[in-house]
Amino acid sequence: MPHKKFFQPQLHFAYLFSAFLIIINLACSESVRNPAFTVISPKTESVQVVEKPEPSLDSSDYKKRFLALNAADSIGKWSKLEPYYPNMGAILPFKRVVAYYGNFFSKRMGILGELPEDEMLDSLRSEAKKWELADSETPVLPAIHYIAVTAQQSPGKGEKYRQRMPFSQIEKALAMAKKVDGILILDIQVGHSTLQEELPQLDTFLSMPNVHLGIDPEFSMKSGVRPGKRIGTFDAEDVNYATKYLAGLVKLYNLPPKILIVHRFTKPMVTNYEDINLVPEVQIVMQMDGWGGKAKKKGTYKQVIYSEPVQFTGFKVFYKNDTKHSKSAVEMQPEEILQLTPKPIYIQYQ
Repeated sequence: MPHKKFFQPQLHFAYLFSAFLIIINLACSESVRNPAFTVISPKTESVQVVEKPEPSLDSSDYKKRFLALNAADSIGKWSKLEPYYPNMGAILPFKRVVAYYGNFFSKRMGILGELPEDEMLDSLRSEAKKWELADSETPVLPAIHYIAVTAQQSPGKGEKYRQRMPFSQIEKALAMAKKVDGILILDIQVGHSTLQEELPQLDTFLSMPNVHLGIDPEFSMKSGVRPGKRIGTFDAEDVNYATKYLAGLVKLYNLPPKILIVHRFTKPMVTNYEDINLVPEVQIVMQMDGWGGKAKKKGTYKQVIYSEPVQFTGFKVFYKNDTKHSKSAVEMQPEEILQLTPKPIYIQYQ
């Protein structure tokens, strides 16, 4: 009977499957009657993902440090300023930046071009150490302040009276900053050009988190005269453009706030200062850029920087020009500069 032989394997499988179901049912019913008797099944645990909170600015420490810079102001020009809080990662006023300034192609433009690299960096470290000792509450961040666009006395290509430095030189400055665990500040002297024309040329570097910007009104020749023949000028509109441009890079590349250094030693160098806008992506430093004896420098700082508050202040020390009229004179030391009101948070040596 072929049909019996044909169905035998299928019947055998059916009997086994039925027995298996009976065993499972008995086990389940027993587990209900007796909780100690359980059927082990694959364990499926739900994993709860805990998101780490985004780091935030220590606004309390920021305010304390900001007010401390202005504490000696009895008149109220600065002491009554409300702190403008930046984005997370801001350098100022948590650290004081101490910078060496110049251009590698010129010994006359600053110390960066005067000394061999190793000697220059050792000197920068030594100055940073002096500031750490003078103000132990404020850590020091070294910086290389490199003039990436230099004003020229001749028109040059395009008749812009400025020369852009090759990227290889900027990369050299960037490498130097890295050697001192510091930042790079690129300075622009526009001549007959504009910030609108020059800033985009430096996007490669300004889009880096450790590269910041300096702009020099002295060589912004809006009147059309040759750089160096007359002191130039920037308006608040120019400063706001630079601020807006940097803020755009910060947002685009998710960077910490940029520092913007504005050189100044006369009032006409920056017009309509009260119209300068503050944004959380950029920290503005108005730097006293004049040279001379100590009394003159203090007077210029009070007349030009103190009298027209913006956000933070800076101070430049000239190794040669500050002392050239007296053989016994020495440049201002950190302890003396810290007596200024407000206390400068950015220090530059030329």
